[in-house]
Order: sequence, then structure tokens, then C-alpha cells
Amino acid sequence: MAVYTKVDDKTLADFLSRYDVGTALSFKGIAEGIENSNYLLETTQDRFILTLYEKRTKEEDLPYFLGMMAHAARAGLPSALPIHDKSGLALQTLKGKNACLISFLSGVSVDDIQPGHCRKLGEALARLHKAWFDFKPIRANEIGFEGWQHMAKATAACADDLHAGLKYTIACELDYLANTLPKNLPTGTIHADLFPDNVLFTGDKITGLIDFYFGCTDQLAYDLAICINAWCFDEHHTFVPARARAMIEEYDQHRTLTPEERTALPILCRGAAMRFLLTRLYDYQNPVSGAVVSPKNPLDYLKRLEFHQQIKETDHYVV
Repeated sequence: MAVYTKVDDKTLADFLSRYDVGTALSFKGIAEGIENSNYLLETTQDRFILTLYEKRTKEEDLPYFLGMMAHAARAGLPSALPIHDKSGLALQTLKGKNACLISFLSGVSVDDIQPGHCRKLGEALARLHKAWFDFKPIRANEIGFEGWQHMAKATAACADDLHAGLKYTIACELDYLANTLPKNLPTGTIHADLFPDNVLFTGDKITGLIDFYFGCTDQLAYDLAICINAWCFDEHHTFVPARARAMIEEYDQHRTLTPEERTALPILCRGAAMRFLLTRLYDYQNPVSGAVVSPKNPLDYLKRLEFHQQIKETDHYVV
């Protein structure tokens, strides 16, 4: 989450008049994340998140994202839920941007990640995948392999300014992935961005799953690979096997991994590391002027990629 578009008091009041949610008591921008403008809103009735969708989020994709949220919530998962206005509409316009008022979920994201958190995350991810089995809309993953190639070209001229040899490393890895990424694994709707800051805990229970704006149709095990990258390395970028073991075992308890998915997991982890290396590199080189946002370090994912390059079998993640 982030803040790119400022919303003043009068504009907010006019916006809230469309809803039966009371009047604003407090309104504060949220700086985490990189994609859209987000505010924490407290009214006389409840707390909400107000999201304004910035230029990277396409208008035609928004019904898909909001549908993902609602479908997960109806399945009993702690998903953020779009709020409908007095006329029954969830998707709005505010300050010339598409916008949505979304339910506030209690809990906090964890910094000191323990295997128990990863176990809960593995269960939640499997339950999401199963809940979305009957979610009919399809959205291609725009940040799949072809997207990685485009970002590699867009960042090639400056990659070595950040880290010597980075352009060559990226090119070699993309060549490798082109020939090894699996193509016939089970597919369905995936979150594709279930980082720790998108998962809220109250005690040892997950009470919030948020930020569905990279959701798409892709290989289910790729979503697990994204979570391994995001959750199973410590602050020094050292892999923590106990976290991966807890996550993979619990996921498998709630949605059994096929033998082909287990075999492919190291390659999928390499692909996920490449995806976040490239998107962070692109955002690092193309900052948005005036944005209240915390940029992410691309080299965190270079370190993860280098680790995954040494892994040949899934069992090596959990020893």
C-alpha cells in the first residue's frame, strides 16, 4: 500500500455521502506497499480502507480483483470485503481515479516471523486456492515470464549501476527459466503477492488477507513459491528451513501437492525470485515523484535467487 493521490477533507466527505457508513473521525495515509493509494479511515460507524487505484492497475481488471475478495470472504476466509454504496455499487470514482471502500480487518503484520506463522500461512494459502476453485473469471498473469522479459529489457541499461554484473545475471537466469519453467501444473486463481505485510495476525491466528491486486490465473504451486521467497528468509536474507517446512507441510495437508508440483518447486522459487527482483529493480529505477512510499531493495531478491539456484530438490528446502 502507498499514497500517491492526496484526498482533502471536503472531497472525502462528499465521497462518504454515497454510503451509509457515517462521517469521518480520522483519515490517514498508509505508506507501505507500492501500487495504489491507500488510507485508513475511521467513521462514526466503523473502520475502513479507502483505496484509489493508480495507473498500473487497469480499470478492466478491478471487477476481477474485487470478485476475488468477495469470493474468498463468502468461503469463510478473513478476506477484505468491498463495501457497496447506497445504489449497490462497489467500484467508485474519486479524484479522477477508480476507488473502492473496503472493510477494515483487525490484526497486525508480523516482522519476527516464526515457523508457526508460516504454518498458518500455508493453511490459508491452500484454503484460498480451494475456495477459488469455483471462481469462474480468468485473468492472465501480466507479470509472468513474458513480463519478466520486458522488465529485463527496460532495466538493462541501468542494472549494473545498482550491482556489478546484474544485467548478465538476469539474462542468464531468464535463458535458464525459458527452458525449465513447468507448463502443465494445476492452475487456478492465485493471490500472487501474499507477503507478510498482506497477512494480518491476531495472536497466532490469521485475521486478515489483503491486497489482491496482483491476483491472476496461474499455477497454484507458483503462489506457494512466492510465499517461500517472502516468508522463509530472515533479515540477513538467510534461508530458514523450519519456516519452509512448516509452510509446505501445512499447505500439503489442506491441498495435496502433486508429485509434479513437488518436483517443480525449486524452479518455481527461482522464477518467483526473478519476478520480484525485476519488479523491484524497475520501481527502483522509476520512482514516482511526490509519492509517500517506501521503496524495496531489488538486491534482496538477488540473494534469494542465488540461494534457489543451489537447490535441486524440494526436500532440500526442509532439511
